[in-house]
Amino acid sequence: MAKSQQTFNKSEKEKKRLKKREIKQKKKEERKASAVKGAKLEDMLVYVNEFGQLVDTPLDPADKIKVDAESIILGIPKKEEGAEDDSKVKEGKVSFFDTSKGFGFILDSNTQEKYFVHVSGLIDEIAENDKVTFELEKGLKGMNAVRVKKK
Repeated sequence: MAKSQQTFNKSEKEKKRLKKREIKQKKKEERKASAVKGAKLEDMLVYVNEFGQLVDTPLDPADKIKVDAESIILGIPKKEEGAEDDSKVKEGKVSFFDTSKGFGFILDSNTQEKYFVHVSGLIDEIAENDKVTFELEKGLKGMNAVRVKKK
């Protein structure tokens, strides 16, 4: 006698599929029943007030603010003369340095941030707990310390 081709898993999947189809059909019928025929466009409109909230009533034209299009600045503002520059020399302390692998980390004395340092960015030989001066440069995973000198 031949075995049935219908397995338990297949029958369960078929039941789920049929159940989803029934639920979808019921939702469709509910939407059709609750739909209002001949609704006015004004009843369907929604307005945004000055606080960014959705409201049913249109805004008062007297409350509108006139914005000069030329006063809107697009893009990144230019750096001013007194702005802090990342390329200036910073001071810190070597918190970790592995000479065999050629990398380590420097702890900035002002901001207490750690920066990665590679042996290629060294001017002098450094070791752990050395006081150093360095500059920052953008790397692949963040800011890197370069031009590192002992103090």
